Amino acid sequence: MRAVVIAVTVLFHCIQGQEPLCQSRASCAECIKSPGCAWCTQTDFLKPGESNERRCDSPESLKARSCKSGHVINPGKHPLIHVKNSDLSNDPEYVVQLKPQNVKITLRVGVPYEFTIEFKRARGYPIDLYYLMDLSFSMKDDLEQIKTLGRKILKKLEDHTETIRIGFGSFVDKEMLPYVSQVKRRRENPCPHRKETCQPAFSFQNVLPLTNDVKEFEREVSKQKISGNLDSPEAGLDAIMQAAVCKEKIKWKNVTRILVYTSDDTFHMAGDGRLSGVFQPHNGQCHLNDNGTYNGKAYDYPSVGHVSRVLQDNNIQLIFAVTEDIYPAYKALSALIPQSVVGVLKDDSSNVVDLISEAYENLSSTLVLEQEGAPKELDVSYRSPCKGNETDTEWKDKGECQGIKHETITFQVRLNASACLNTPQTFRIKMQGISEEVKINVETECQCDCGVPEKASKHCKGTGTLSCGVCSCDEGHLGQHCECVQQSDADSTANMLASCRPDNNSLVCSGHGICECGKCVCQHLYRGKYCECDANSCEHKNGKPCNDKGDCICGQCYCWENYTGPACACSPSQDKCINDNVLCSGQGKCTCNQCECNTGFTGEDCSTFIDACMQFKDCVKYQVEDVKPDDYALKCLNADISRLDGTHELRCTYQDSISYEVELGANGKITLRYADLPRSVDKTIVIIGSSVSGIIFIGIIIIIIYRVLLELYDIREYQNFVKAQKQTEWNEVENPLFKGATTTVINPLHMQND
Repeated sequence: MRAVVIAVTVLFHCIQGQEPLCQSRASCAECIKSPGCAWCTQTDFLKPGESNERRCDSPESLKARSCKSGHVINPGKHPLIHVKNSDLSNDPEYVVQLKPQNVKITLRVGVPYEFTIEFKRARGYPIDLYYLMDLSFSMKDDLEQIKTLGRKILKKLEDHTETIRIGFGSFVDKEMLPYVSQVKRRRENPCPHRKETCQPAFSFQNVLPLTNDVKEFEREVSKQKISGNLDSPEAGLDAIMQAAVCKEKIKWKNVTRILVYTSDDTFHMAGDGRLSGVFQPHNGQCHLNDNGTYNGKAYDYPSVGHVSRVLQDNNIQLIFAVTEDIYPAYKALSALIPQSVVGVLKDDSSNVVDLISEAYENLSSTLVLEQEGAPKELDVSYRSPCKGNETDTEWKDKGECQGIKHETITFQVRLNASACLNTPQTFRIKMQGISEEVKINVETECQCDCGVPEKASKHCKGTGTLSCGVCSCDEGHLGQHCECVQQSDADSTANMLASCRPDNNSLVCSGHGICECGKCVCQHLYRGKYCECDANSCEHKNGKPCNDKGDCICGQCYCWENYTGPACACSPSQDKCINDNVLCSGQGKCTCNQCECNTGFTGEDCSTFIDACMQFKDCVKYQVEDVKPDDYALKCLNADISRLDGTHELRCTYQDSISYEVELGANGKITLRYADLPRSVDKTIVIIGSSVSGIIFIGIIIIIIYRVLLELYDIREYQNFVKAQKQTEWNEVENPLFKGATTTVINPLHMQND
């Protein structure tokens, strides 16, 4: 649990960019395990009552407390020891791509240690390329292309290296139902058409181990025949596993290892073998027979994680060359296997050479640096300002770079121990896909070098051993300086400690001191028989306990010089309470040189009424009604009351008939004067009457003016009419356009009647 706390503390301060804070410990060995701490071995360093934990503090604090520099134990950063540090080299006889190769580091718990690792990919580094092909029937057209593949691959990879070896292997599926037909005729010839001839199915076959003979490659591949199986998935993971672990039969060398996997279908995974009754998990061993064949009947298909781990352990980089319709499945698989890429293969594999070249360039341009076998107490992180790394200022679990060619890349490595290592540990840092590694020998510094312990030291009263400034008492002696003699009975230590605590459930000296010879020696500001009283626990005033005017004893202030109050804040002086030689204007009392006013009064000297009119309203009422109830004196505050002659309009009023005012005299005496209010007309009636009368009068004036204007208008119009009448002349003139009737019609009926 302590290690976890230390680790969290260190992490927090690293994030903040500050030094970790020291957490005091009781011994030197524990002290230097706490980041930011140092230990003082000076014998006269501690004050009486201080525990040994006070020797453990930050170096600055120890220096400020007068610990001499020669007595401070503060393990610093140890230099990095290069056990092997060969320069980077492209020499084919001695290739070095990682520097350094072996280092020794001493760590302090919680204090990060940083160093650098350099990498440069060697030019012309040899390549072993093993071509692993799916020979199920759907790959028939691809096989024809592969038969002439060797020379093309070598020519294409000559841009990267002059030393290339190439090998060939193939796979189909397990020779069991439901993967492969068990009918004799179909087993011998699994082709879907009778007229075609196929070779029997198999799980994996090492056709040609790695060789630099191109003609042999083309010759062996040309002998291959297509095969077939029943279901779509193939034994691809089985084949990858055997190609990786059968190092001697595949003839892998300690060079760049590339495994090219081509298929047009998916793959069986761990657990699929149960369909055929195979329950035994794959053991990760080589199972090729003398003919280089693996039948796969004894073990289930390997898991993706198992295959990934085996490829990393053997530094094999994997290139998936698959058709477009199954590309997503292999893209997902590649994400689970470090140092692997996926390329889209044409239906007849005509682009496989370009695909291999492009995939190799992608693999070689990506660097991944990681640790292997690091102890659990050690945190390892990386960062690098390399090309393509956008977050190069952040520490990561792996060192990653992209877009790398042949330039030198520097990685910063940080080691941080969260706990002490029991023994020196060794782990490795390696680059994925490369066999070279950096061997790290690490140990932690968890013991103080205080020199030879001094037996029978004078500092320990001759009855103890002095080491790192601390006494280890001989049997029968106790105390910081071994000054206490232990009683002969076995429980004397318990009895001594019991006398330093009030009861069995309490801490020794209340946790604020040490028990020396049965008596508590208190630390800091604590006092009392059991160090139960904190001299800083009393009430503060002006930032000081007891206002610095008294003694703080067990949380209570005992004031000096007539000071009073819980914090001794009450001064005996009354200068702030006096007004005209009267204390608080006669209407209050002076407490702590501050007036506490009577009810109804306020102000620093109690010279101001809070609301005189309301406060003395009842008193005026009693005077007007000539009654004196029991609370008369209280209501009137023993004021001098007088009635003024005549009518007066004073500051306060009572029932709109009495006016009064109250004054506080210099001697604190209250004076109340009242009188009748002057009689006056009801202003409301006057205002309303005046308003109504004014409105009526204005209305009448407006009507009269309107009537006069209307009469004047009528008279003017009549005069204009009479004038126009007189000017009109009527002449009888015949209309020249009128003509009389010229046709006469007689009604014959009318004539008969006549």
